[in-house]
Amino acid sequence: MASNRFSEFSTFPQRLAHSWQHSHSMLCVGLDPDIARMPEGYGTSAAEIERFCMEIIKATAEFACSFKPQIAYFAANRAEAALENILAYANEIAPHATTILDAKRGDIGATAKQYAIEAFERYQADSVTLSPYMGSDSVEPYHAYPERGLFLLCRTSNPGGNDLQFLNTEKHEPLYQTVAKLATTAWNPHGQVGLVVGATYPEEIRTVRSIVGNAPLLVPGIGAQGGDLLNTVKNGVCNAGWGLLINSSRAILYASNKADFAIAAANEARNTRDAIAAAKAAALSG
Repeated sequence: MASNRFSEFSTFPQRLAHSWQHSHSMLCVGLDPDIARMPEGYGTSAAEIERFCMEIIKATAEFACSFKPQIAYFAANRAEAALENILAYANEIAPHATTILDAKRGDIGATAKQYAIEAFERYQADSVTLSPYMGSDSVEPYHAYPERGLFLLCRTSNPGGNDLQFLNTEKHEPLYQTVAKLATTAWNPHGQVGLVVGATYPEEIRTVRSIVGNAPLLVPGIGAQGGDLLNTVKNGVCNAGWGLLINSSRAILYASNKADFAIAAANEARNTRDAIAAAKAAALSG
């Protein structure tokens, strides 16, 4: 079921710890290839999407602890086979990096089992994003892969997240806090579960961190979405000094639309990594 890559680490926390420590980075590079924004000299076919993403991975690998392809950008363009190749390439070029299949699956039973096979056997991803709002049944099938990671949507970066995530439960707490508690206790028998918490809500990051201890947090919203990097790091870093995968997608992918796009992406990735490190140093010294 698991390749040699996954036998290197018996638990997902070990996989993540290696990624952070090897890269000295908490930057996650999101791979969201928008065919309307392909750089000069690139077409819009699946092969061109694959070529573009591989160039981004090669350019940014030394600055990233993680790569996160968003599956919709590939499926919408009949590029699922390209996504398989891209993830294999990331594993080869950046073996230190944790890969996250951003799929936000949220089904139950036999269907969830198929989604787990898709993420972990077809795409060979280290981890996957899930929507937990059908309850424990939507998480349980993924426990068949105890060495892989699960990132559950908790407090998302979009404004509409308030519609549900801040509803008070019978425990007199917002729903996102209930999700955080369940995700890291009853739904986490193998210690493989992390949470998605947006950088646009740094105070909620503080709250989630207080609930989940050292569990990993995948944090979108930096870069094009304008999230608060300093307070994200200050409020989200764990006791070991890591604990965050801070995602930037568009700001890195589209730093340039010219032939120098890979150089521009590398510069943006380096600058973001360094900004995260500076925020961490400020947080730990303050």
